[in-house]
Amino acid sequence: MDRAIYDRMARIDTEHWWFSARRRIVSALIARQVPLRPDARILEVGAGTGSNLAMLKGLGRLDAIEPDAWARSLASRRAGIAVDGGMLPDQVEIRDHRYDLIVLLDVLEHIEDDIGSLQVLHEKLADGGRMVLTVPAAPWLWSAHDVAHHHKRRYTAATLRAAFRAGGFRIRHMSHFNTVLYPPIAGARLLGRLLGREGSDDSLMPPAPINRALEHLFAAERYWVTRWPLPFGVSLLAVAEPA
Repeated sequence: MDRAIYDRMARIDTEHWWFSARRRIVSALIARQVPLRPDARILEVGAGTGSNLAMLKGLGRLDAIEPDAWARSLASRRAGIAVDGGMLPDQVEIRDHRYDLIVLLDVLEHIEDDIGSLQVLHEKLADGGRMVLTVPAAPWLWSAHDVAHHHKRRYTAATLRAAFRAGGFRIRHMSHFNTVLYPPIAGARLLGRLLGREGSDDSLMPPAPINRALEHLFAAERYWVTRWPLPFGVSLLAVAEPA
């Protein structure tokens, strides 16, 4: 991603409703779908500016990789761990069969070779290990936001299943999420397309009351999507294990 995107993430990713609610959903998903012992080995791939690391650090022994040097330095300072460099699929220098949990939060859509990357990560999981992943959904929602973030694709449930299958995984649980806010987000994306709007959706921090309301609405989905699938949403989440 461009430096401007990383700079903006660093300013807002601890408080912005989307980042905060996604962390709450992912935390609940791991608690329900991924049995972890106290000394579990955990890897976040594509740690960005490190906003997820504190949450993951509480679950076990955490490692992280991030290809951007500036973001990697900030993430290391934030989390108090040495975030390593590395880029999927062929620049990840970690030992095979090591991790009980690998986490990719809105990362796979940035990678040209998504299947090759999943095949590499398949070999990094320990016996019984699982992957937790989120990606943007609904290709018809493609907009300037995706362009600004250098996305290669948005997924459908079918294309994500196919990528996992080709990567050597079986899916234990999958659901759309960010469903409650799907109508206004879809409307904003379509309007932006008609008006030729450029740039990212998260370029501004909403006023505090609106930000809190949006976070509560979005995060409330954790009570459903960690158990049962929703048929549509702005994003997809999945828990997978080696087939």
